[in-house]
Amino acid sequence: MAIRDDLASSPSEGKGHRKVLARLRVLREIRVARKRVLRVMRENHLLSPHRVRQGAAKQHDGHIMTDAPNVMWGTDGTRVFTVDDGWVWVFAVVEHWNAECLGWHVCKVGDRFNALQPVGMAIKDVFGAVCRDIARGVALRMDHGTQYLSDHFLNQIRFWGLAASFAFIEEPQTNGVAERFHRTLKEQAIHGRVFQNIEDVRQAVRAFVEVYNEHWRVEKLGFRSPAQMRRDSFQEVA
Repeated sequence: MAIRDDLASSPSEGKGHRKVLARLRVLREIRVARKRVLRVMRENHLLSPHRVRQGAAKQHDGHIMTDAPNVMWGTDGTRVFTVDDGWVWVFAVVEHWNAECLGWHVCKVGDRFNALQPVGMAIKDVFGAVCRDIARGVALRMDHGTQYLSDHFLNQIRFWGLAASFAFIEEPQTNGVAERFHRTLKEQAIHGRVFQNIEDVRQAVRAFVEVYNEHWRVEKLGFRSPAQMRRDSFQEVA
């Protein structure tokens, strides 16, 4: 009953058993073993239908997490189908330190100009302005898509002070922070829905980002949300 109540009260859909366990322990002060929560959720078909057993992870030497904010951001794009507008693009910028979505953009054409929009949004949100060298010291992790390899994109992020950091060839895990965000976005806000047009997608992404940053509990953050992680860090510094 406690597990069902937690799932019903959560703002997100299809949570894994570890997040349920964390909420039971932290919010409800219920002491229970992880394996028991997993067993109960599996027997009652409460696990996320989007999650499947994964194969063995490919080993790589790329360390993608950071110990402080504004050391590395990740960016990536994905596509969503709509009835009226066909395929539309969703670009996002995610902080490697706390998995926070710093910027996003929904557009019809996934070119170099639109790929820059969430980067500019992130810079303005974090640093308060968009000007030369404002983001110096931040590396921008990205894959080898044509948008990110273009001279226009690279020159613009260089103007802002960002250093280009490309994911390792044939090892997409090294851009895993941004890709994991897109996976969560699709699980929680895209899959199972029919979008009429690009504006419907834009509204869905906007609503998801607000909920995600404030309420999505990330295991590597001790099951804190990205926003809570940032607040806790500011308090520690103060």
